[in-house]
Amino acid sequence: MSDDRVPSASGRVPIPKAAPPFDPELNVVLEALSKEPREPITPDNLEARRRRDAASRPRPTAEALRADGRFEVTELHVPGPPDAPDVTLVSARPAGVAGPLPLLYYMHGGAMIMGNAWSVLPRILREWVLPLELAVISVEYRLAPQTQYPGPLEDCYTGLVWAAEHAAELGIDADRIIIGGKSAGGGLAAALALLNRDRGGPEPLGQLLLCPMLDDRDTTFSTYQMSGLGMWDRVSHTTVWKALLGDRYGAADLPPYAAPSRATDLSGLPPAYIEVGSAEMFRDEDVAYANAIWQAGGQAELHVWPGAYHGFDGIAPKAALSRDARDARTRWLRRLLAQSGRTNPPVG
Repeated sequence: MSDDRVPSASGRVPIPKAAPPFDPELNVVLEALSKEPREPITPDNLEARRRRDAASRPRPTAEALRADGRFEVTELHVPGPPDAPDVTLVSARPAGVAGPLPLLYYMHGGAMIMGNAWSVLPRILREWVLPLELAVISVEYRLAPQTQYPGPLEDCYTGLVWAAEHAAELGIDADRIIIGGKSAGGGLAAALALLNRDRGGPEPLGQLLLCPMLDDRDTTFSTYQMSGLGMWDRVSHTTVWKALLGDRYGAADLPPYAAPSRATDLSGLPPAYIEVGSAEMFRDEDVAYANAIWQAGGQAELHVWPGAYHGFDGIAPKAALSRDARDARTRWLRRLLAQSGRTNPPVG
């Protein structure tokens, strides 16, 4: 008798028979992409991919981010973790808005090996900072493989603690800090919420986890079902986790701060917004994380966007599904801020 399953670290996973179809609008944009962005990341091409990403990813200056005076933007260099360099934080807020503002403390994506704190800011400033009257701090954490776990997470934690301790001079409300990120940054945000809880750090108001990279084990059904489809595959998945974890990759006792899906206690966490596409590898780990928060008595809002692949809203920003996703995130942020004692202005 044949066994229609493939081996995994946690047993055997059924062999996928089919995959969810891509949303038609998203698929048109995906098919129009060149092959380069969809090539698997391997140990052999990792450095070349990093160089290509750095050359192609926009990195606006502080002056450009100020947008003719609409925003106040400052690059901060704060003391880093013990025996580590300073951490760069890019701080921005609407110009001329008085009073302490709630803060979005944000970690960029890039699979832990790419990306920068500046490139994510134009959209955040346009979509959230202005309409919601938020301040934002984007963290330039160190990247793998040059800096492995726990270095990037410690950078993020150190910056968060510094921001909360210097809230008055930054013009932010230390009691209204939302931590967030996308992809690898979403995984860092989830890990930061766990680490912050266990160290007794500043208590976040919420955690915004956008298609977060949570599980190093590569054993969910969706990792097999969606590998090689869309924008991510199991080769890339393994490559970047090995880059981050080094000799700890595959360890049975890996701490949850390294890979939040390893957590066995998700109690006492701030309310979470979790989103993922139905047609991406991270689907099952993200859905499981939301379920584990509910089972621990916590609060999570989960969105599984039908037919969406990884990073869909950045690749196809004009698609209806991308607009719906942006609207849902903004509504969650607005509700969270309103529940914390302040009604925010309508979206412009």
